[in-house]
Amino acid sequence: MISTDNARSLQKAGLIWRPAFGDAFGIEQPGFEHDVFTVSNMAIEPHEFDTGTILGFNGTTEWALDSLALENALWLPREDQLRELLGDTFNALERTPHRYRVKVDLGEGPTHFDAPEAADAYAAAVLAALGVSRIR
Repeated sequence: MISTDNARSLQKAGLIWRPAFGDAFGIEQPGFEHDVFTVSNMAIEPHEFDTGTILGFNGTTEWALDSLALENALWLPREDQLRELLGDTFNALERTPHRYRVKVDLGEGPTHFDAPEAADAYAAAVLAALGVSRIR
């Protein structure tokens, strides 16, 4: 899973999240720092309003949390979602002895991004691509 630091960097870089079934996210409020939630048709559903997207928590009687504004959530994109964002710039994912390497071509020739987790290597590549092509 992507680190929360990389997820925050992607958010700050302007990556837009459109919540969908199966997406993982954290809550950017005290007391929820280590919790990961999943958008689900039964438990957590996105609701679109003119004022923005709200994540509705269904059947959470043990919580004092019924809904959450999207700006208070931190999307934790999966490897496949990050790879999709890279589009045609993505060349390969390789496993080195202790790291993962994502190879991309962002228009200046092939380059690579390494990290201990594959999702974080993808995140580094997406961050670089955001600066080049303005992925959203």
